[in-house]
Amino acid sequence: MRRIPPLAAVRVFEAAARLGSFTRAAEELGMTQAAVSYQMKLLEERLGVPLFARSGRGIVLTDIGRRIAPQITSAFDLMGDAFASLRQENEAVLTVSAPMTFATNWLAARLGGFQVARPELAVRLDTSDIKVDFSTGEFDAAVRGTVHPGDALVSHFLMRMPVAPLASPEFLARHRPIREPADLLEVPRLSPDDDWWELWFSTAMGGVVPDRQGGVRMDWQVQQGNAAIAGHGVAALSPPMWQHALASGQLVQVLPHFVQYRSSFWLVYPESKRHLSKVRAFRDWILAEVRGAMGDDPFGALIPPSAEELAR
Repeated sequence: MRRIPPLAAVRVFEAAARLGSFTRAAEELGMTQAAVSYQMKLLEERLGVPLFARSGRGIVLTDIGRRIAPQITSAFDLMGDAFASLRQENEAVLTVSAPMTFATNWLAARLGGFQVARPELAVRLDTSDIKVDFSTGEFDAAVRGTVHPGDALVSHFLMRMPVAPLASPEFLARHRPIREPADLLEVPRLSPDDDWWELWFSTAMGGVVPDRQGGVRMDWQVQQGNAAIAGHGVAALSPPMWQHALASGQLVQVLPHFVQYRSSFWLVYPESKRHLSKVRAFRDWILAEVRGAMGDDPFGALIPPSAEELAR
């Protein structure tokens, strides 16, 4: 176990020895001269030897003080270098967490644009549906799918989660025409017991919710969407997460009706990160990117939830 005197007192000694003045040390450290004198008294009492001697109206180092002063200054320089290196590394790496579907189907394909705009930043994207713990200091920001982001974090609304039935053209060509919501009960649906189906049917059929059927259950929207593209059934998906597949014709919207899910995507970060340039840059970029990607917003994804919705 290291036996080191209080670092506050050691810091005062280093500044006074380097500057040759208690007054100048107090100015550099933002302390009063009385506080500097008090810290020096504590240090000398702890060591049992004098480190400074009076010389006229000033101070000079004693022999012991002269012997240890360069080593103390060197130690503080090493600590300064270590923390400077850490700050540089921290300022150069932006770590963002995002849910699987948002990260895979929306964010990953667009991050290249952010890198072009901010080439000095390295972006690390963590893909997880688990809420990250910002207290660990590992993450700078996160995208969360939630009803309300809470008050403990700085939050920015990104987009809602509209839900609609999507399927591949090949699948639709192999099955009976789907002209109304009830027709969907006669064709294979992916994850038919998912609550997105229940939400969609309850609004599309005037409150009527069909009995849950058996079938393949998939836990991730990414899995359901890829299965729909492969022609295995109709999936209840959020169209903004499948813009590329819709634009390329891999998926089509089966019926025009869509409904807003209760959760939305939010960008969140701790108050302590608010003024970091890398966080501000990512915030400005993703907010602009979301609005640009939605175009004329056919699914109302850019309409923020109302106060009543947030209070539910």
